[in-house]
Amino acid sequence: MSGYDYLIVGAGIYGAVFAHEAKQAGKKVLVIEKRDHIAGNIYSEDIEGIQVHKYGPHIFHTSDKAVWDYMGRFTEFNRYTNCPIARYKDEQYNLPFNMNTFHQMWGVRTPEEAKAKIEEQKKEAGITEPKNLEEQAISLVGRDIYEKLIKGYTQKQWGRPCRELPAFIIRRLPVRFVYDNNYFNDTYQGIPIGGYTKIVERLLEGIEVRTGCDYFADRAYYDSLADKKVFTGMVDEYYDHRYGTLEYRSLRFETEVLDMENYQGNTLVNYTEYEIPYTRIIEHKHFEFGAQNGNVNPKTVITREYPATWKKGDEPYYPINDEKNNALYEKYSALAKEEGNVLFGGRLGIYRYLDMDKVVALALKDAKENL
Repeated sequence: MSGYDYLIVGAGIYGAVFAHEAKQAGKKVLVIEKRDHIAGNIYSEDIEGIQVHKYGPHIFHTSDKAVWDYMGRFTEFNRYTNCPIARYKDEQYNLPFNMNTFHQMWGVRTPEEAKAKIEEQKKEAGITEPKNLEEQAISLVGRDIYEKLIKGYTQKQWGRPCRELPAFIIRRLPVRFVYDNNYFNDTYQGIPIGGYTKIVERLLEGIEVRTGCDYFADRAYYDSLADKKVFTGMVDEYYDHRYGTLEYRSLRFETEVLDMENYQGNTLVNYTEYEIPYTRIIEHKHFEFGAQNGNVNPKTVITREYPATWKKGDEPYYPINDEKNNALYEKYSALAKEEGNVLFGGRLGIYRYLDMDKVVALALKDAKENL
């Protein structure tokens, strides 16, 4: 007889929410995590009194009031609004693409002028049905913005020319004909005061958690511990890459502490030309407005984010949801559906990039259906 009702592999947001709901339902749960800390990629740690997002910036945003209220049980959110800046050589632009961007690029002042400029450049390019990311981008915002603010950044991010990338990657790109630099359209948005790790700590209160435990290093032992399992790792690895290996993009981070109050004046600055190897610089103190208890911190922490080619053993960040990989995932998904006592969840378990609110909603839905 096993000692636990559920073994949860992975202490990220999906695993933590499911574990919390399982405990509330009276189940005995064990959570194991390969890293030496909980919270997965939303892990934040205190450096010089600043909450540093160790695996890239995470802004919680949602229009799902139930999810917002659920997360509010474990944290208090500040009023942070995501307004990135883009730098191209010696030029600077507001993001997402809006009337401020169009004015900075072309000097236009009205939505009518901006739309006319985009339409003119779209016609010059002769695009009717966009077949790839480049054509899709030009049809949305014109050639100038594509060349300066999309092309180099995207090629760095995905490691291949924009003409070889599917159009759908950029189809949801925010384009607005109003003067509004708020990146997200969602009703709710903010950063948890005190960082993301505290949310996961609260979700996992009273639950046994073992960090530094690689499920695959002793699979038979871990499987023997529980009647059922929630797996949030890579689905193809679970099946020993039976049909082949799913592809990802990875990231590399360089973080440094600087002896100055304010390095770049904004949380996120994108570097869009291809020649600069990193895609953006994150200045973490601006997530919480640079002050703690009313005092301005005399230091700041910045992180340069470098896209990287993924290989086995690297941390997977972005699923490459092209036709080839999606077809391969469907084979693994069919295997997963045949499992009686294993539930696959999170971005790696279902091979899909998901915003945090969607991960929370999915974990709550799966918990309701399975517990």
